[in-house]
Amino acid sequence: MSVHVAVLLGGLSSERPVSLSSGNACADALEAEGFRVTRVDVGRDIAGVLSELKPDVAFNALHGPFGEDGTIQGVLEFLEIPYTHSGVLASALAMNKVKAKLVAKAAGVPVLDTRVVARREAARAHVIPTPYVVKPIAEGSSFGVLIVRQDQAHPPQQLHASDWTFGEEVMVERFVPGRELTCAVMGDVALPVCEITTEGHAFYDYDSKYLPGGSRHVIPAEIPAAVVKRVQEASLAAHKAIGCRGVTRSDFRFDDRGGERGELVWLEINTQPGMTPTSLVPDIARASGHSFGELLAWMVRDASCRR
Repeated sequence: MSVHVAVLLGGLSSERPVSLSSGNACADALEAEGFRVTRVDVGRDIAGVLSELKPDVAFNALHGPFGEDGTIQGVLEFLEIPYTHSGVLASALAMNKVKAKLVAKAAGVPVLDTRVVARREAARAHVIPTPYVVKPIAEGSSFGVLIVRQDQAHPPQQLHASDWTFGEEVMVERFVPGRELTCAVMGDVALPVCEITTEGHAFYDYDSKYLPGGSRHVIPAEIPAAVVKRVQEASLAAHKAIGCRGVTRSDFRFDDRGGERGELVWLEINTQPGMTPTSLVPDIARASGHSFGELLAWMVRDASCRR
């Protein structure tokens, strides 16, 4: 009898559209691999739905709060349903970028100094010298990320907005010029490093991530071998230090003005990397010799509780 996989998709966060795209792509590929698949659009009744469904494995294709912050992982632990990706603690820790950076830094991963301030304080005056970046502490898909340029007289006024939904505190850190790099970890192996180039976007924002043609993935990245090694080592160190399982993706900035000794900084780790048709991890896996279906089948086999 084939393994019954419940693909958890949709959910309650601002990243619901991304999750629907990821989840449906994963469900299609898992069906093609011979799994029996049920697509489950996750709502607040998820515990009851899964108790009745009784799948062998839950494939977590959720993004954002409730999906990658330890919440759904705790439900799955309680129901004793093996699941993909990271466990409760690692998921919660990675979702909070400030706390994740503290753990990564202790493991020797290069990170930037970060200030955490009230969003309205960050809107009143520059809290650090320009250029800098303002980020929500616990969001994904670049939601709420604001770049303040060198010549910008005032901080971003979006932070004053009454419809701001990304938390009352934000993190502020120095802007690092240069190249956008990312590296996936699969199990305990760091995969090839990818460079992301954006077409017509100021940075790797929501549209460049998810609209066709918004970005280009260069795999392997055309950077010195010594930098590749640094990125892979940092990705694996962060994955292990935070306690991640399955597949993760770490994002970096690399200031190449200093050549192979240029500044490399780790930005964050994604415990639920996107699996849409334009997503990074499927492209990186293909460059490593793993088809999309093979990658997902490996993740299903890797699923467990107490992760």
